[in-house]
Amino acid sequence: MRDAPASPLRYRTPPAWAAEVLRDANALLGDHAHLERKAALNALELLNRGPGPCSPAEWVGALTQVARDESEHLHAVTRLLHARGGSLPRMHRNHYAVALHALVRRGAGTRELLDRLLVAALIEARSCERFELLAEVADDPDLRALYASLRGSERAHYTLFMKLAATLVPEAEVTARWEEMCMAEGETMAAQPAGPRIHSGS
Repeated sequence: MRDAPASPLRYRTPPAWAAEVLRDANALLGDHAHLERKAALNALELLNRGPGPCSPAEWVGALTQVARDESEHLHAVTRLLHARGGSLPRMHRNHYAVALHALVRRGAGTRELLDRLLVAALIEARSCERFELLAEVADDPDLRALYASLRGSERAHYTLFMKLAATLVPEAEVTARWEEMCMAEGETMAAQPAGPRIHSGS
């Protein structure tokens, strides 16, 4: 498959979104920490869903790298949250991610795995866009440094998930399904309510 486009997003986050969510930076960091935790767990779950009874080294290596990255991000986010006097919320729900995962064709074998990889790629692409906006707008130097440091990793993960997807089915099938999911992601993102969350609406 050709290299993944710089950004597949159909809905562009309004610049005002970053200033809105940063009004409650600790709540934003708490939400963000849970997203990193779930991203690490998702990578580990995908590890066990690799193609064939014995996943190739490329598959295992890629997903263990993602899991390690996300765990390091979780550490960085919670460290800053605690330094600011905040604490990690015990409960967390991400309606945006739930809606995307509802698109997965469960029980469809390889096509279920394809959908899971494409959902992961979309979430990483959206997070990359959001982190870039936060890095540009944040007045707090620690917040600005955090988000500036993470956006490149999200972009790399998006590209990696797309490359893994391309190993499962023919390129034309990946492209067709990707277009469907990109449209659905844009509609889902535009419908999210506002609030101090990484995947909130504006």
